[in-house]
Amino acid sequence: MNMEPLNQKSLERVLSQKALQIGSSFPCQICVVGFLSGVCLTSLFLAVLTSLGTFGFGGISFSAISLGNSPLNSSSSGFISEYKLTLFVLQLLFVSDTVTSADCKFKRKEISRERWVGSRRSENGVDDERVSLLFSAWSALLSESVDGEIAFWESAGLSKSAVPNAPHLERCELSEQINERLDKHSKNERLPPWTTWKGLLNTHPASMPAEQLRYFRHQAISEGAYPPWITGSDEENYPLTRKVQRDIWLHQHPENCRDPNIRFLVAEWERLPGFGIGAQLAGMCGLLAIAVNEKRVLVTSYYNRADHDGCKGSLRSSWSCYFFPETSQECRDHAFELMGNKEALERGIVTTKDNYTSKEIWTGRTPRQVTIACAIRYLMRFQTQYMCGLMNFARNAAFGKEVARMVLTSLSNEWPKDFGNKRRSDIEEFVWSNNRPWIPRPLLSMHVRMGDKACEMKVVEFEGYMRLADRIRQRFPHLKSIWLSTEMQEVINNSKLYMNWDFYYTNVTRQVGNMTMATYEASLGRKTSTNYPLVNFLMATEADFFVGALGSTWCFLIDGMRNTGGKVMAGYLSVNKDRFW
Repeated sequence: MNMEPLNQKSLERVLSQKALQIGSSFPCQICVVGFLSGVCLTSLFLAVLTSLGTFGFGGISFSAISLGNSPLNSSSSGFISEYKLTLFVLQLLFVSDTVTSADCKFKRKEISRERWVGSRRSENGVDDERVSLLFSAWSALLSESVDGEIAFWESAGLSKSAVPNAPHLERCELSEQINERLDKHSKNERLPPWTTWKGLLNTHPASMPAEQLRYFRHQAISEGAYPPWITGSDEENYPLTRKVQRDIWLHQHPENCRDPNIRFLVAEWERLPGFGIGAQLAGMCGLLAIAVNEKRVLVTSYYNRADHDGCKGSLRSSWSCYFFPETSQECRDHAFELMGNKEALERGIVTTKDNYTSKEIWTGRTPRQVTIACAIRYLMRFQTQYMCGLMNFARNAAFGKEVARMVLTSLSNEWPKDFGNKRRSDIEEFVWSNNRPWIPRPLLSMHVRMGDKACEMKVVEFEGYMRLADRIRQRFPHLKSIWLSTEMQEVINNSKLYMNWDFYYTNVTRQVGNMTMATYEASLGRKTSTNYPLVNFLMATEADFFVGALGSTWCFLIDGMRNTGGKVMAGYLSVNKDRFW
């Protein structure tokens, strides 16, 4: 009976037990590790000698040692085979590592975790908890502007004075006050103070003396002062955009609205079933063109899309809920007085929408200075505080955390502990007050129109829009952000397939399956179905690039707004040319 395997196993078992005993003795651990290191190094050294044959060092030549007949290489008569030696060494390594590192494993994990946190902070200077806190603070400030005081501050242990400036949010109340001043006649002047400094700079105590300012204003007016709501140079807008806007404003704001020679056109917004918000805007632009052509002041009346709880008081059911009124309050009051005067109606001092045919409103000859583009630009020249707030909510929801991370990189790592109520410097208060809210630039706005629009124009799948976006990025490779506007949930889902783009969009319920636009808007409710399209519209006008469908009235109006807003040289990529008719 061959006892060699049994004896060999017994010997291995004894060696394993010895290894465990050695490993359990802490004073011997260093010796064990040293011994194993020596074994490993010796084995490696011998392997090198075997492969090289001879090895010279310092003039001494070492010959390769053949292990062919060595007991360590024998599988039958040797003490331990090469395989068993390896197993033995691994056993010792395992036992030694288990015992010596039992107390160190947790520490190594802790060090790794701390290094990860440290590297994350060193990379962007902030952590997710502080980003979430700052984002929540900005959200609370926005909510308070609508709902009043909330309980966030006490629960978060944060004071309002510790909240840094939000570069993506506009100071809506202040903006409305400034714009109101720019939309009224100055005392004894034909035009508003359009030639003064922008923003709050004109209110700075160091402004030039009144007499000197008056002289320069008169000189500017005589040369043709232009309205401040047009951005960009003349070369970046439609020809004569500034002059046309100035002329429309003067036409709509006579110095004396009760002058017997002043006539009016009072018009409700279109309410026929199937008329979308784009069609309503286009119709009112046509009525403004008629009013200018007939030398009448346009006065808008009931606006069904503003008939909701978001529009408070006298702003309910009025265009003035979202944008500044088309004329002065004095002219509006007098026009509505004349509407109750039978003689004024018979003599044509005041007319209504019913006095004109649909053809005149939609396809009538438009005077040169009142194109659709200039009309929509004028009607949307200044946002109200309510519309400004909607834009703030949208930007904060889309970009808020991204902005919070950027802001916190410029602050101390101890925020909010060491951030007090710091007084604004003059340059912040007066010079930088006119800066537009931050958005991720360059930004491409994309309006994907599908669904029931197929009866009016060629409908293109989302992939077709993205091909145009890729064409833009070939010319502008730093472009990576898209503001996506669509009523289709399918489009939102497909956007997730384009991993090399960053998509932003409003958080609103979208269509699933086939549904008419009228049914979809009814499901959202009047408030939501009006607010979120206007937010998307204004974001499209501010974006650097646009991809849409010119067969859509909505996209056609966006094109007009961009071409009178300093974006004419940015171009406009469309998936189709026009409507079918």
